[in-house]
Amino acid sequence: MARGRPAGLGSLRDGSAALTGLLLAYTLPPGIALWIAFLGGAVAVGLGKAIWGGLGQNIFNPALVGRAFLQAAFPTVMTTWTAPGQGFFHLSGTTFAAPLMHGKVDAVTAATALGRLKFQHDLTALDLSPLFWGNTGGSLGETSAIVLLAAAVFLIARRTFDWRLFVSTLAGAAAVSGALFVVNADKFPNPLFMIVSGGLMFGAVFMVTDPVTTPITPKGAWIYGLGVGLLVVIIRLFGGLPESVMYSILLMNAVTPHINRKTQPRRFGG
Repeated sequence: MARGRPAGLGSLRDGSAALTGLLLAYTLPPGIALWIAFLGGAVAVGLGKAIWGGLGQNIFNPALVGRAFLQAAFPTVMTTWTAPGQGFFHLSGTTFAAPLMHGKVDAVTAATALGRLKFQHDLTALDLSPLFWGNTGGSLGETSAIVLLAAAVFLIARRTFDWRLFVSTLAGAAAVSGALFVVNADKFPNPLFMIVSGGLMFGAVFMVTDPVTTPITPKGAWIYGLGVGLLVVIIRLFGGLPESVMYSILLMNAVTPHINRKTQPRRFGG
């Protein structure tokens, strides 16, 4: 970094700040006010990226840092979901609300499948078809498992990210939820529902695979992904929130340096 140049300023020119904003947008509810999304983006770039020194220096995923801030500051807004089927060009009454104002809340809202299952004990939430095709409430980028799976196949084919991170995350979630389902199928959902519901697929494709905040060794990638998958299931089923992908990834971000140290191959004679 050149002397006198603000830390992280290069992020605005190299496109990484724009990518952070795009990823953050995909984790937000469709009806969120634009000023709240702007605030989340500022926190994501400022506290999640620039404060650490810019591109490649941050410990935590910047987009998830921004979302975690919004989740803490605006919990009701971040858990209010637009009902599906209102049209591609539908705009919520809250979208263009003035700064520090919430605007008119849409009368037609819908809980996510995870929310219905956890708080309402609604077994119809286990229907997989809406989750595969995107006909369900949720964040902008998380509702269609088919689209996310296609994106994963495309990015893996282009070697854009380490496939071990994606596979191990889904495998970890499937293993833990599968074991619980075998123990008590009346209480715990099946593993496929756990994988395609909520933000797990989106997180496995676009967040877990972040090259800056994840382990650099193949063995470390397996450990990291399995840890994320395990935490997602444990927090969803036994925690107070229906969704946990954001917290699971941030927690594993924190132990990434330790995973890197423990999985580095020894030099010959070491």
